[in-house]
Amino acid sequence: MPNHRSGAGDPARTLRLLWRQPDEGPRRGPRPGRSLDDIVLAAIDLADTDGLDALTMRAVAQAVGVAPMSLYTYVPGKAELLDLMLDASYARMPRPDRSGEPWRVRVAALAGDNRELFTAHPWAAEVATGRPPLGPGMMAKYEYELRAFDGTGLDDVGRDAALTYVLDFVRAAARAAAEARLTRRETAWSDEEWWAANAPLLGRVLDEQRYPTAVRVGAAAGAAQNAAYSPDRAYEFGLARVLDGLGVLIDGARSRAGEAD
Repeated sequence: MPNHRSGAGDPARTLRLLWRQPDEGPRRGPRPGRSLDDIVLAAIDLADTDGLDALTMRAVAQAVGVAPMSLYTYVPGKAELLDLMLDASYARMPRPDRSGEPWRVRVAALAGDNRELFTAHPWAAEVATGRPPLGPGMMAKYEYELRAFDGTGLDDVGRDAALTYVLDFVRAAARAAAEARLTRRETAWSDEEWWAANAPLLGRVLDEQRYPTAVRVGAAAGAAQNAAYSPDRAYEFGLARVLDGLGVLIDGARSRAGEAD
C-alpha cells in the first residue's frame, strides 16, 4: 500500500487553497514574499528529483528561499501541499481535441497521457487517491478524460468505471516500471549483466525436467524482450487487453441501445 495519500489534510483549508479562495478571518504575520504557485512548483521539482520521502516542509522552504516557519503562512502542512502538487500536475497535462477519433484511439491516448505524467512525476503514482484532490486541475482532467468515452453507449456510471479501470491499469504499470528502474539504479547492473553473472548458478539449479514449462516460457520471454521484465512490453500488452475488455462492454452497451457497430 502507498505510504502517502491525498485528502489527508484539513479538507476545508485544502479546498480553499486548491481553488485559491482566501482564508476566513484576518491574515496574521507579514505579507508573503512568494506566491503559493512558487511553493507548489518547488515542491514538485523536489519530489521529481528526490522522491516523496525527501519532501519536507524544511526542504521546500529551503528550495524557495524562505524561513521554514514562514512556509506555514502559505500552506498548513505537507498533506495539503501534496494535494496542491497533484492538482498542479494534473492541470499541466495536455488536453488536445480528439473528438473525431475512434474511442479506442481516444482511450489509448488518455492512457498514454497518464503514463507520461507518471514518468515525469514518479511520485504521483505512489499517492493513494481514494479521496482525490477536487481542485481545478483534477476536475479539468476528469472532464476531459470522461469525454474519451463519448459515443460508446456507456451510461454515466459505466463511463466512470471504465475510466477508473484504465487509470488503475496505468498506475499499476507505472509503479512496476518505477520499481524496475529503482532495481537497476540500486544494483548498478543492467538486466543483461545480472543474468550473465548469475547464469552459471541458475543453469545448475533450474532443472528443465522439474520445471519444464517455466524454463521454456521464461527463456522465450527473456529472449523476446531481452530481459526478465520489460515495462514497455508489459504496458503495451496490458493496454491492448484493457481496450479489448472495454470493447466487449461497449459492444454490449451499443447493442442494448440499438446502435449500429
